[in-house]
Amino acid sequence: AVLFLDEPTSGLDPTTSRTIHELILELKTAGTTIFLTTHDMNEASLLCDYVALLNKGKLVEQGAPSELIQRYNKDKKIKVTDYNGNQITFDFTSLEQVSQTDLENIFSIHSCEPTLEDIFITLTGGKLNA
Repeated sequence: AVLFLDEPTSGLDPTTSRTIHELILELKTAGTTIFLTTHDMNEASLLCDYVALLNKGKLVEQGAPSELIQRYNKDKKIKVTDYNGNQITFDFTSLEQVSQTDLENIFSIHSCEPTLEDIFITLTGGKLNA
């Protein structure tokens, strides 16, 4: 089976959007081929095995979301938050500068890879327009 969806969650509240996402993932798991048109890059990352980024009707990039993120992750940074809410961004190459005292005060660590939206804007210099 093949299913074409055009902006299936546009204008919907988060609860209904999540329900639609779950249904799409169930159909995908059942073997349905789904063509999804969306301006929501988070939705594309969540639902799609393969994406094609278009700008003014032209294909500017394509691939699996994880492959695109890896390809455009040039900076290789992490964001560290301490228990006071202070955030510091480190380049992977400077991590050895983090002291033992700093390590004891870390509340969370997050990688700073680009999103599909970041990649789109990098490639087009523009916004996600209709």
